[in-house]
Amino acid sequence: MSLEPDTKDWTWVLRERCPECGLAAGEVAPAEIGLLVRASLPRWTAALARPDASVRRSPQRWSDLEYACHARDVFRVFDERLAQMLATDGAAFANWDQDATALEQDYAGQDPRAVATELTEAGERVAARFDAVTEADHARRGIRSNGSEFTVVTLGQYFWHDVHHHLRDVGA
Repeated sequence: MSLEPDTKDWTWVLRERCPECGLAAGEVAPAEIGLLVRASLPRWTAALARPDASVRRSPQRWSDLEYACHARDVFRVFDERLAQMLATDGAAFANWDQDATALEQDYAGQDPRAVATELTEAGERVAARFDAVTEADHARRGIRSNGSEFTVVTLGQYFWHDVHHHLRDVGA
């Protein structure tokens, strides 16, 4: 069963505290991103180890497994986007339809153990890339397909909000 696509523009979390998860993403320091990602990995793994990880608790929400698949793919997409920004100031990002990806990749049917491994690998990779960011890189820009513009700093903050928010969704 598919959910209603999320069509909200979440970039507002860079200016305001998220009322759902409580994070003030705009206050997250760039140097913290890698540490925060690494600290999240055992929490994701624990959520995936639950016997009911593949069960949707509500028809309007993904299961823990589906959220973890999404987080894994967020790690991958943002690792690629950060690499693009570091290589090319003003990099244009390809569109990523997270809802289409969830269906195409059959998030609900994936093996939680395999997802835990893949999520950890992708998390370590994106954490290392954020760790390597220097202050001279902070103002480099990237542009999403809908026209939203990010700096390396705001990309990291936006990225971390997504991960943090979904940890709340799975109660981890």
